[in-house]
Amino acid sequence: MSAGKLRIGYIPLVDAAALIVAVDLGFTAAENLDIELVREVSWSNVRDKLNIGLFDAAHLLAPVSVSSSLGIGHVRVPIVVPFNLGLNGNAITLSPRLYSALSGLADGDIADPKVSALALARVVAERKTRNAEPLTFGMTFPFSHHNYQLRYWMAAGGVDPDEDVRLVVLPPPYMVESLTSGHVDGFCVGAPWNSVAVDAGIGRILHFGCEIQARMTEKVFGVRESWAIEHPDTLAAMIRALSAAANFAEAPENLAAVSTAIAGRLGVTPELVGRALTGNMKVAADGHLRLNGRYLNIGKNGAARPDPVQAAWIYAQIVRWGQAPLADESLKLAQAVFRPDLFDAAVGAPQPLGPDEPGDGIGAFIGPAFNPADIAGHLMYWRIKHPGRPRLSLVR
Repeated sequence: MSAGKLRIGYIPLVDAAALIVAVDLGFTAAENLDIELVREVSWSNVRDKLNIGLFDAAHLLAPVSVSSSLGIGHVRVPIVVPFNLGLNGNAITLSPRLYSALSGLADGDIADPKVSALALARVVAERKTRNAEPLTFGMTFPFSHHNYQLRYWMAAGGVDPDEDVRLVVLPPPYMVESLTSGHVDGFCVGAPWNSVAVDAGIGRILHFGCEIQARMTEKVFGVRESWAIEHPDTLAAMIRALSAAANFAEAPENLAAVSTAIAGRLGVTPELVGRALTGNMKVAADGHLRLNGRYLNIGKNGAARPDPVQAAWIYAQIVRWGQAPLADESLKLAQAVFRPDLFDAAVGAPQPLGPDEPGDGIGAFIGPAFNPADIAGHLMYWRIKHPGRPRLSLVR
């Protein structure tokens, strides 16, 4: 069955690169696909429009594909993920004032998340002694790695993210404004908004997301399961177009063209986009650079192929922070969202991953190796976890 013109929602983030490049540089046209990219401001808009059929597909938070399929936090709409749009790409950015406070109380190199997490705990404790307001951190959605990475980092230092600080939901484009106004003391978001804060002199990047977990499926190309069943040929063509675009985006000789295409959709400079694509990030207003080849992977290192281990990790975080109970059937449903079989059928057998990739498929900075077959064991390790629903303030 022909799907006709496809409406695909996206948020203005660099990790929409494969999707933007596929459409704007002709890869979808080469597959005879007619695409309309629709820019949205919030993840709730993207999720809702995908779920009710206003979008045929979407640039989607990986955890949303799982939560939607399980019916957590919203009506249940099964989602299929046949393609990863990006591994990693997030960063934790602090106000200069908070960064200075952590630096002053750090016992070691603050670039080490174990050191910074303990420093945060000291800052939180000091603020409590003088009855100061809790620190407030922005993240993009309750079902997001921005939320889970902040929580993972905080809890590693002994900070309870539901008791000791405030976590608030903010659309990505609003992060910088909220930091400027003092409504938040820090945030976790994807590129380019961390760099925008740095360039404006109101933020300092503390950690890249890949320093919290080395390999994390951040954004996915998601479609409703029913749509995937009805339009298998269209879906395969889209996977091929995205794969070709991702490979094109990763080639150094294409950096200028790719950065320009993405910048046009995001409304920022190509230079800002290029930082994220190369992992050569300016982390402070004084121009200090930090290079990390894992910062954002679009196509290299097997980034585009869905991995059910990642879905299991997402489910483990959902359970850890009280968004759903642990159940074997739910774990199976979560892992079934990520469809490497559809990817392989469209583009061929995958290449083996390199020796530097984490053995458990995650590479968290602290904690035991992740075993997707033992979520209960993973949860038992952690002292800070919550059986109840997290208290999240929704800021509009």
